Amino acid sequence: MTEARPVLNETIGAAARLRSVTRRLSPADAQRLDLLAFCGDDGLLFTHDGVGLAARGVSLTIPMPEGTRAVDHVETVLRSITVDDALMRAGSGPVAFAALPYLPGEPGTMTVPEIIVAKSSDGSAWYTRITSIDTDANDLTDNEPVEFVAPRISRWSPHGFDLHSSVTHEQWCDKIGAAVERIKAGELEKVVLARSVDVIATDDFVIGDILSRLHALFPSCMVFSVHGFIGASPELLVSRKGSAVRAHPLAGTIARSGDSETDAKLAANLLASSKDRWEHSLVLGTFQELLGPLCDELDIPSTPSIMALRNVSHLGTLITGSLRARDVADAKAPSALQLAGLLNPTAAVGGVPTDIALAVQQELEPEPRGTYAGPVGWVDAAGNGEWAVGLRSARIAGNRARMFAGGGIVADSEPVSELVETQLKLQALLAAVVRP
Repeated sequence: MTEARPVLNETIGAAARLRSVTRRLSPADAQRLDLLAFCGDDGLLFTHDGVGLAARGVSLTIPMPEGTRAVDHVETVLRSITVDDALMRAGSGPVAFAALPYLPGEPGTMTVPEIIVAKSSDGSAWYTRITSIDTDANDLTDNEPVEFVAPRISRWSPHGFDLHSSVTHEQWCDKIGAAVERIKAGELEKVVLARSVDVIATDDFVIGDILSRLHALFPSCMVFSVHGFIGASPELLVSRKGSAVRAHPLAGTIARSGDSETDAKLAANLLASSKDRWEHSLVLGTFQELLGPLCDELDIPSTPSIMALRNVSHLGTLITGSLRARDVADAKAPSALQLAGLLNPTAAVGGVPTDIALAVQQELEPEPRGTYAGPVGWVDAAGNGEWAVGLRSARIAGNRARMFAGGGIVADSEPVSELVETQLKLQALLAAVVRP
C-alpha cells in the first residue's frame, strides 16, 4: 500500500474539494421515478424489487490498488466530501459504486457519480448531486433531476448474433473430471469451476434494453450495471444498514420444468440431495466463521430454502445478524464494503479451502474471470451498502459480450450434470442478451 499512498492522498484531496447535496424528491416525482430509465445505457445501477440506486456521471474515481484486500481508504475518501444531507439514511449522501474483481488482489476502481437517485421500499425517493465545493448548495437543488425519470427511446438493438464457447463440451467435462479426482484425493473439499461464452453481435449492444429485459425476466434478482458489467444476480453477498447485516448465499442447483407439480418434486429432490446439501453446508460454514466474530447475533437457519428462478432453483439460506453494538457505537463496525472484502470469494463461487480452490480455478478455468463472481454494489459514507455476487452477468464492450457460468464441484459431482448446469445458467442470461 506504500507505493499507492501518494495516489490515495491525491484522491482524498480531490474529495475534500467536493460537496454533496441530498434532497427528497416530491411525492409525484418519487412515484414516477424509473431507476432503469435514469441509468440508461451508460449509467450505474443497483436495484432489487423496484428499489435501489441509479446514477450518472463521474465526480471522482477511487483507486483500489489491492482490490478487495484493502478497502478501508474508501470510507476515508467518502467522508472527505462536504455533506449537506436532509435525509441521513442508507444510500443518501456520497455513494461509491463498483464491480470489483473476483480475485482478491486484483486492482479495481470505485466511482462516485455526479448525480444519484434512490427509491426506498417505503415509497420515498431522493437525489444527491455532487460537484465542486465552490458551488452554492442552493444552485444544486433548484432543478430536480426529472429529465431522466421518463423512459427514453434507445437506438435499435442488434439483429444477428454469433456464439463461441471457450471450450468444447468434451473439454469441459474433462476439466470437471480432473477436479473431482483432486477432491477425492483429499486436495480440497470443493471448487467452483466456470466457463465463458462470447456473443458477437451485428451492432453494438443496447445496455438499457438488456437491463429492462433482465428486470422483467428476473424480478427477484438484483439487477446491476457498472461500466459495461451488467447482470441479474440472485445472490446477496452482504448488506449493511446501520447495525443490521444480511447475506443470502446460494449453493445447489436443479432445473425447473415450468410445470408447478413437477417443479415441486424437483425442489423436494434438491432439498433431499446429500451432494447439494453438503455443498451448501460448506458455504454456510465460511459465513459463520467470518461473520460470527463481528456480530452480537448471527442467525443461520439449519435448513436451507428454495430460491426459484426462471429456469433453475437454488438452495439458499438467508443469514441475518447484528454487528457488535460497541463497534457500532464507536464507529468501528466494518462497512458493507469491508464485509464484502472479508467474504469475497465465498465458498459458493470459490471453494474450500479458499486458497487451494483459487489455485485450481486458475489452472482449470479456460478464461480469467475478471469481475465475474466478484462483489458488485455500493457503499455510502456511513458504511451502509449492498453487495451482490456478480453472477448471471455479462461484460459488454461494443458489439461483444462475454458471459460466464459455473457450478460447485464436490466429490459426488458428475461431469455431464455439471455441464448441463452451466448451460441452464447461460441460457437464462442469453434470453436477455440475444434477441434476433
